[in-house]
Amino acid sequence: MKRIPLALAILLAAASLDAQQPAAPAPTNDPVRTLVSRLDLEKYKATIKGLTAFGDRRQGTKRNRDAVDWIEAQLKSYGCANVERITYEYKTPTREGGGGQGAGQKPPDPIIASGEVRSGPGGSRYRGITRRTGVNNDPMRQPDETLRALNMEPAADGQRQDVICTKVGATRPDEMYIVGAHMDGHGWGEAANDNGSGTALVMELARIFSMPDVVTDRTIRFALWNNEETGLNGARAYVEQREALQGKEDPPGSGRYPEPKWLGMIQHDMMMWDHGMPRADGTWNPEQRPEADVNIEFQSTAKRADEAMKLAFFFREANEKYATDYPAAVGPHMTNTDSGAFQDIVPSISLRENERGMHTGAGWSPTWHQPIDVFTTFSDKDFRLGLNAAQTTLSGVAQLANARLK
Repeated sequence: MKRIPLALAILLAAASLDAQQPAAPAPTNDPVRTLVSRLDLEKYKATIKGLTAFGDRRQGTKRNRDAVDWIEAQLKSYGCANVERITYEYKTPTREGGGGQGAGQKPPDPIIASGEVRSGPGGSRYRGITRRTGVNNDPMRQPDETLRALNMEPAADGQRQDVICTKVGATRPDEMYIVGAHMDGHGWGEAANDNGSGTALVMELARIFSMPDVVTDRTIRFALWNNEETGLNGARAYVEQREALQGKEDPPGSGRYPEPKWLGMIQHDMMMWDHGMPRADGTWNPEQRPEADVNIEFQSTAKRADEAMKLAFFFREANEKYATDYPAAVGPHMTNTDSGAFQDIVPSISLRENERGMHTGAGWSPTWHQPIDVFTTFSDKDFRLGLNAAQTTLSGVAQLANARLK
């Protein structure tokens, strides 16, 4: 069978979606629009601020465990009755040639590519100006002495926990969409963007879908992963423990499904900084660029790539219909994020501020694993980009789960 070029496949999928879902004015009683209107910038910011109280939330530390406790308490306060923890053991792997948790991608020092194209992660390519990346391991680069002291405890191997919260479907409890983000970070900052911004997004969606007047036909699970920074370990532990349990009624005849069949996985990782590529001198534009967008990515080499591509375009259409400020763009190079643990099992996409390989991997975000990843670095324009990603995911998942109001 002749393989259709990826670019053509994307165009055909987009055209197919347009044909299947003709644009029409939203009815005034549209429950999806009502749910989206319940997202609030100040609430989103407050949740990020609450997470930053635990510093960088590095896995294997008390501040990480305290953050897990806080996340669980918040989810329960929202009325999400089905809150659980996924427990697993983590041991730092031995790596030849050094490396470890402080290792990171290191593109060339700042250059202007002048037509040069270089390979990046996930099948992407570096273009334009790049900056060296990596994880800051120098505590003295953090000028805030209180934050420096909070982040001082090093990681220790041992037990780790993810937190999950589940909205059980009213008519199809055996089918489920997973909405995720990782809650750990490192770099001697507050992990406000990486990944307080994604964690807060998932928590805000859990808050809204847990409201007493909200009903969904299908189940939605909100997952806050641990150990992303060490290699997606929290998400991988979930897959290892839960994949084989999908769709099994327990006990038989009860109508309860501890692990419903996975229909899709939607990940969120770094949601707020889209200021463009670095300047030739290595500095960045301090303002969010007017053409900033929400990047929705799938991985073109995944076993479920075709379905993931359609899911990505579905979310782009949800953004067009329900997001208030920033548009969405679809890309085929999802990489280095927790959805990678799911991508060969279920259609999986990732929402973020930039293309993970081509942009973040090339050093387009100065906050990535750095001491300046603190709440005060970001303006309302930045926070609003994260809120628009929340609007995109909420509206997409609400349609897929057939959300309605009592």
